[in-house]
Amino acid sequence: MTGILDGVRVLDFGRWIAGPYSAHLLADLGADVVRVERPKGEDDRYLMPVTAHGEGAQYLQCNGGKRCLTLNMTSPEGREVMRNLIAKADVVIANYSPGGLKHFGLDYETLKAIKEDIILASASAYGSAGPMAERIGFDGVGQAVSGAIYLTGEPDRPYRAATAPIDFATSLSLTYGILGAIIGKIRTGRGAHVQASLVGTSLNLTNQILMEEATGFTHREPSGNRSPMSGPSDLFRARDGWFIMQVIGQKVFRRWCKTIGREDLIEDPRFATDQLRGDNGEDLSAIMQAWCADKTRDECIEVLGKASIGCGPVLSPKEVVGGSLDLRQTFMKNVDFPDSQPVPIVPAPASLSHGTVPLSRPPLLGEHTDAVLRDYGYDAAAIAGLRENGTV
Repeated sequence: MTGILDGVRVLDFGRWIAGPYSAHLLADLGADVVRVERPKGEDDRYLMPVTAHGEGAQYLQCNGGKRCLTLNMTSPEGREVMRNLIAKADVVIANYSPGGLKHFGLDYETLKAIKEDIILASASAYGSAGPMAERIGFDGVGQAVSGAIYLTGEPDRPYRAATAPIDFATSLSLTYGILGAIIGKIRTGRGAHVQASLVGTSLNLTNQILMEEATGFTHREPSGNRSPMSGPSDLFRARDGWFIMQVIGQKVFRRWCKTIGREDLIEDPRFATDQLRGDNGEDLSAIMQAWCADKTRDECIEVLGKASIGCGPVLSPKEVVGGSLDLRQTFMKNVDFPDSQPVPIVPAPASLSHGTVPLSRPPLLGEHTDAVLRDYGYDAAAIAGLRENGTV
């Protein structure tokens, strides 16, 4: 099946999430994506192992649809192979600091000297400018320096998100930039350097709160699971479990008041606007908690859902993959992996009516080395020589 990026060649030097997941999204659209990996494998291949070969869950999520080439990128022979690959590629993806890009010969000026119209997509922790540009970082760093961790949890006890929202959001931003650069190249013939950073992404997510702080309008402090901007918006404990409910806007607030039999609250001056409801959210949360305390979680969600009030159960991972909502069947695809049981992988977050290719498994280490080298112009004798000297 042909995707909308059929014919686009991508070299993926990315590691962990931000770079590799972006490359995976391009593969989902039909690009020929080659993951370039050291002969012994990269650390991100083996985090959270779930297969017989030791591949980890993070690797499986971020590397579907790719081919894998092993390459010693530090040897003279390996550098020459890199140059030959880059000369025939359209997009290069790498998530390193500016200094790291130069160290591996993946900075934009070096790539442009090899291929004038190359598109380089680079993701870093702190961006390419400023005193922290050469520092490395993972998802939690982005959460921490943007104010997100400070505002999460209870006062004097901050919490970071258990998942990696900044890594994945950075990856989506990088993909957005790459697709824009591809369109630009089609129109003008020019390549581009697409840049994204964990901190820049995280600041984008906290920007509304930062506006309040910078203008002196509001100084936010942690408020647990309760929203300080509207209400009632909190986690609530039913008789047999937890659920979340978010009341935002006057119409929804009126519906909530009627649903729980408290229409008197509609005219209460403490709750006249979203902000006032946020300011007095503890009172609203207490009212809601009293309403749901003797009901089951499912009963609460059924009543609130029928009233068009946003709500949902707080599910454990076990409930997500095997619970009554059937999320695994609806949102995941079972992907076969050699010598292992099928793994449930969630496809790309946006679906197209056409132009994507079927989700396929991530590659084994070096699985496509010979095939990739052949496609990029190496004959059998040259490939044998590269294997003999340990370049691939």
